[in-house]
Amino acid sequence: MFFNSLAFAIFLPIVFLLYWFVFNKTKSTQNALLIVASYYFYSCWDWRFLFLLVFSTFLDYYTGIQIEKGKSEKSQKLWFWLSIIVNLGFLGIFKYYNFFAASFSELLNSVGLKASPILLNVILPVGISFYTFHGLSYVIDIYYKRIKAEYNFVDYSLFVSYFPLLVAGPIERATHLLPQVKVKREFNFQIAKEGVCQIIWGLVKKVVIADTCATYANAIFDNYTSMNSFSLILGAVYFAFQIYGDFSGYSDMALGMSKLFGLDLLRNFNYPYFSRDIAEFWRRWHISLSSWFRDYLYIPLGGSKGGIWMKIRNTFIIFVVSGFWHGANWTYVVWGFINAIYFLPLLLSNSNRNNMNTIKLKFDFDSAKILISILYTFTLTCIAWVFFRAKTITDAVLYLKKIVFNGEFTSQYLANERYNYELLIMVGLFVVVEWNNRDKIEPLSGKRSLLKVALAIMTIIAFGTFSDYKEFIYFQF
Repeated sequence: MFFNSLAFAIFLPIVFLLYWFVFNKTKSTQNALLIVASYYFYSCWDWRFLFLLVFSTFLDYYTGIQIEKGKSEKSQKLWFWLSIIVNLGFLGIFKYYNFFAASFSELLNSVGLKASPILLNVILPVGISFYTFHGLSYVIDIYYKRIKAEYNFVDYSLFVSYFPLLVAGPIERATHLLPQVKVKREFNFQIAKEGVCQIIWGLVKKVVIADTCATYANAIFDNYTSMNSFSLILGAVYFAFQIYGDFSGYSDMALGMSKLFGLDLLRNFNYPYFSRDIAEFWRRWHISLSSWFRDYLYIPLGGSKGGIWMKIRNTFIIFVVSGFWHGANWTYVVWGFINAIYFLPLLLSNSNRNNMNTIKLKFDFDSAKILISILYTFTLTCIAWVFFRAKTITDAVLYLKKIVFNGEFTSQYLANERYNYELLIMVGLFVVVEWNNRDKIEPLSGKRSLLKVALAIMTIIAFGTFSDYKEFIYFQF
């Protein structure tokens, strides 16, 4: 069941009405309803993997209590590592086993040793990377005595399985979400209204921007050998807006839905394509994942406090692991490696935190420099996105090579061409709207909100009629 499906358009209002008019007596009834709704939502994808979600939830709930109750450091460490190993073990089996088995077999074959890997015929459980990280952060925080263990299984289960964030984040922290689910929520019309506006804006990003850009990005990447430089540049730009509209659109919808239920989720995107350098980009893109790796990997490794080689090592570790988190393919690893290369000069020159202020432009030379830095950062990001989108590293290299050496910048016809100039205009308008509202969570609330919402809904209907691409990209991660 996708957020942009008719089934979900029926599901969400039913849960909302039951939540506020039937199960609104206590926080326990509210939480129980949301758990049932979340398990139903997840089972619509594949009910068999619901057992894996429940097992993962119970494992971390139980080990968290045992860590807190442990009478010795040895006992606490035993339960801690049990949770880490089992969680990462499930993630490794379902997401990475075939990749490592095939890669090792290819390595042996390359040196003349024949090998036939034993591969598992399993599908990747949707959302496993997200709910696994929810549980890991919870157990780690208990082990290091940052939080207390949660003894109410219903409350903890909701923290892990809450349906708006279950399959594609944001990656929540127990310190942020658990205190909210432990108290009864009261309906707030203004917050609910803001939530509806955020859901609609998320749909605009997904249906109008991401799905439409996907039509062209897919056609160009799938046929890049016959495309000229201009088309390949457009393909990279279209994919950049596809993945941004797709993932940030999902996050907006998740945050908006949570406002309908009186819960606040962590913000996951903050207009990343207006970043002035790569460090700022990573403070604005997939914020919950970036901060997770910072707090649970980068800082424990020593962060940037050690010598120059430790800084370099930690930077590459966090970016490569972040790339590998996205999928079992060397293209994701290279994507992470490229971003580490981008980031390293800023870290070593202690300029990675230079651009912390809000962008304000005037008609002067400094503003021109800001715009150039934004365009430069976006260009670097698009180059890296080519590796993220390509099927193989070879495809990505040939794609970029052809951009440089083809030298043709004429418009090419695509077999599935629908709207060409209209799409460019739409993306341009989208950028203008985002720029004018870069200090807001989303652009539809505030003054003239009804008019904005009406225009957004009409745009969704108009473009949704022709949209081919339905599934969210990050469901596969």
